Amino acid sequence: MSVYAYTANTIRGQEVTLDKYAGKVMLIVNTASKCGFTPQYADLQKLYEKYAEREFVILGFPCNQFGDQEPGTNEDVHTFCQLNYGVTFPLFEKIDVNGSERHPLFAYLTDSKPFQGFDLAASSGRMLNAYFEEHFPERLEGNDIKWNFTKFLINREGQVVERFESPVDPLDLEAAIEPLL
Repeated sequence: MSVYAYTANTIRGQEVTLDKYAGKVMLIVNTASKCGFTPQYADLQKLYEKYAEREFVILGFPCNQFGDQEPGTNEDVHTFCQLNYGVTFPLFEKIDVNGSERHPLFAYLTDSKPFQGFDLAASSGRMLNAYFEEHFPERLEGNDIKWNFTKFLINREGQVVERFESPVDPLDLEAAIEPLL
């Protein structure tokens, strides 16, 4: 199985089968407009612009499951991303990434690349880990998405290669992306 087996609706409501991106390297990200990690949109856009000609695409999936940080409509999300970050990579409709209503794509992604913990060598990783230990220790268990801006790197065959947690800056992914291009 690969990500090509899944469909999703674009932010404009058009159903797309992910095999549309067959042969491309993908970065699939759950996003939010009112999160401390929201400025990652800027670096995601930079990555997209830098590597798009080399068959690289980013797919953004807005989600409101973490602190109600994506409360608007799909149109609100689209407008916010374009006006504030100049996002031109594909955005999809708001979805759930955890729980009984989670999108099947994210069930596949989290099954393929389990949660390995936050990078405690990085200050943002330590901060998020401490936040969870104090407020939501149960969320540190299992393979569910932990927060907004979890990133999954997909190779040209549609297989999940790596999972990067929220605190990992998109520009720090270049060393993982380049060998796949």
